[in-house]
Amino acid sequence: MVQITAVLTVRNEGAYLLDWIAHHRACGITDFVVLSNNCQDGTDDMLDRLEVMGWLTHIRNDGPYDQGGIQFAGLKLADKAEAVTQADWLLALDIDEFVNVHVGDRTLPALIEALPEADAIALTWRLFGNNGVLHYEDTPITRQFTRAAPTLLYWPWRAAMFKTLYRNHGAYQKLGVHRPRDPDTTRINQMQWYDGEGRALPAQFRTRQIFTPYGRSNYALVQLNHYPLGAMESYVVKADRGRAVHADQMLGLDYWIERNFNTEEDRSIAQIEPRSDVIRAQLAADSVLDTLHEQAVRWRRTRFETLMLQEPFRALLGRLMMTPPTRPLPLNTAKFLVAHAKRAREEAANTP
Repeated sequence: MVQITAVLTVRNEGAYLLDWIAHHRACGITDFVVLSNNCQDGTDDMLDRLEVMGWLTHIRNDGPYDQGGIQFAGLKLADKAEAVTQADWLLALDIDEFVNVHVGDRTLPALIEALPEADAIALTWRLFGNNGVLHYEDTPITRQFTRAAPTLLYWPWRAAMFKTLYRNHGAYQKLGVHRPRDPDTTRINQMQWYDGEGRALPAQFRTRQIFTPYGRSNYALVQLNHYPLGAMESYVVKADRGRAVHADQMLGLDYWIERNFNTEEDRSIAQIEPRSDVIRAQLAADSVLDTLHEQAVRWRRTRFETLMLQEPFRALLGRLMMTPPTRPLPLNTAKFLVAHAKRAREEAANTP
């Protein structure tokens, strides 16, 4: 059996953890390495319990951190974990990202079989919007939020960002947030990269790039369902936590607008639910784990109520409630923006 290890960094995400693990085990991920830091909701206790039960490897990433920040510090720790060093394939994910395979039995081994020449497969985000949901519910987000960005999206560029499923055969020495890092110069030129439609990607993807070519479909074989917003109440709690890479930066309306696409309905991920439901029930059958999950749910609700006593967070919630869904830009309008962005990049490259 192919060993596929997912690496995850979390803080105060216990309310979502069991759904995420159940889904990705159903998708064919065999091993998990999870880094936790500074948790108040008991996520770290849940991970300790899951480790005792044999579900994952838990590494506490409580600092200190260098200039790379919390997430990169966690990935450095994960690089040394046995489940990483011994894996056949590796994939770094976030708690709001859900693999959605469209071939075979909808698992990652089926995807790998469909692309036998691939050394790395770019799993491009498909952004799922808020769809006007105000209140947080203890229900899998894949079932609550089913409206997404259109298949063809021309702006913003970050909508075409990807995470990388890659062979762990030594061509890359370190995990990265979006793509593996520290390439081996003697092996890198043999790496074959493919996108989510099975198209070979240019050579530059071997050493750089975190965006697949945007403005075209990237999802025929696989997509990465990305739920960065959730309910409005959840977004306020997320804003309190800060950005994943830059934890000192509070999330605001700019982040929301660039991700709140609700243009098309996409329920394709539901096809794996019968398998993930069985696994989720197995996890809930452990009384200790189930109690910790309920504790994390209560913490999330209590934290939201506490934040509502502070003006910046009340103001943020009000802005979210007043802001309509994001309108995808038509091609000609997006081209106008892209032209300026390219010009700025060229001028920066030519500036001594």
